[in-house]
Amino acid sequence: KRIPMGGGLGGGSSDAATVLIALNHLWKLNLSSIVLMEVALKLGADVPVFIFGQNAWAEGVGEVLYAIELPQTYYVVITPKIHVATAEVFKRFNANKSLTKYTNPKTIASFSGQPFSSHVEVNEFKNDLVQTVCEDYEQVLATLNWLKQFGSARMSGSGASLFVAVGTEAQANEILQKKPINTLGFVAKSLKYHPMYETNHHQ
Repeated sequence: KRIPMGGGLGGGSSDAATVLIALNHLWKLNLSSIVLMEVALKLGADVPVFIFGQNAWAEGVGEVLYAIELPQTYYVVITPKIHVATAEVFKRFNANKSLTKYTNPKTIASFSGQPFSSHVEVNEFKNDLVQTVCEDYEQVLATLNWLKQFGSARMSGSGASLFVAVGTEAQANEILQKKPINTLGFVAKSLKYHPMYETNHHQ
């Protein structure tokens, strides 16, 4: 992978999932993806989705996954040159009683009968950690505000990476070329399935 550390992009979690899949293969354990996901949850809330291997709606702490259809999208990912410590962010978030910590959960049942990709607005969702991170890291706030001029910019996980979705690769590259100084950036094309999905889900 070529992603920034401390960006909230799931780098460590995807490594953990990869190790589980590799050991299952090397040791010829023949464990199903469901069993591997149960083991993965013990390593981290967002590890199971990397074993799931396709676009998903996640509920619970991240272990209840539903496959969903999403349109092909290009993402511009911009990361200030800082490291955001996930543990510290959650510590601050939980200690700050002024924050709305108990957000009403969104469930897939709420959108039953609707094609997810075309009818659910991104503004229906929020990342509860954004306020805490932006209060502690002014570079994240400044970069997020800059990126919002191009669409519904969001923060990934606990930060520091920020992203905005656009329709074409040309649009994405144009935005990337304008990125602020002291930031890293790249363009990512969405995938329906992980490239190894069929191999990992043969059972």
